[in-house]
Amino acid sequence: MNNEMQNLYETVMERKENPEEGSYTAYLFSKGEDKILKKVGEECTEVIIASLSQSREELIGEFGDLLYHLCVLMAEKGISYSEVEAELEKRSKKKHNLKAERRPIENL
Repeated sequence: MNNEMQNLYETVMERKENPEEGSYTAYLFSKGEDKILKKVGEECTEVIIASLSQSREELIGEFGDLLYHLCVLMAEKGISYSEVEAELEKRSKKKHNLKAERRPIENL
């Protein structure tokens, strides 16, 4: 998957640096961060809805849409795919990373 995600990110960056007329990616960049954030939020919601009520194939499509829009947001914020990949690699080396349930402080 990493190779495909890297290719997707590179395509998004290419569209950002060299916008093509008719490109949806170029359109998103031209509309700015607010539009990109709105699309990421919409796609998150669509993944949730698809998880609850749609077919496996539709859910896979929604995951693809979300990953694409996340790549656009990363590019907009100047975050490279390799930076995210390095973060995931760092996390994969941690063991016992479950956050303990936080308990409320009772009458001190």
